[in-house]
Amino acid sequence: MSIEKKEIVRARDVMDQKLVFVDGMATAAEAAAMMREEHVLSLLVEKRNPDDVWGIIVVQDIIREVLVTTREASEVNVYEIMSKPVVTVPGDMDIRYAARLLLNAGVRRAPVEEQGELVGMLSLSSLVLNNRLF
Repeated sequence: MSIEKKEIVRARDVMDQKLVFVDGMATAAEAAAMMREEHVLSLLVEKRNPDDVWGIIVVQDIIREVLVTTREASEVNVYEIMSKPVVTVPGDMDIRYAARLLLNAGVRRAPVEEQGELVGMLSLSSLVLNNRLF
């Protein structure tokens, strides 16, 4: 009797390699324009200095903090509505554990990190749509 070994799919195998960065001082209107232009659902917020940590702004942040409020997108800065610190996923993490990490953190997407560098973006949808295990 042979035991078939399951192929391990890692975060780096299913991540989107496109990363788009925004300054925390940019407005929500500028961030939304960047998302439209770049066809992305999230932007990584640049560090202010080497000791700072990454932030992230996602479409839901703009909807929750601007669209459904009385605030003007041109008067709200990214730093006011971003999430920081951002949850990162190691590139070599098995996608089953990466899925648990995202779900437990209550996020839909997170940057993938390898050797201290951000190398891609992993989303819950990419875990299913970008792998051939199903």
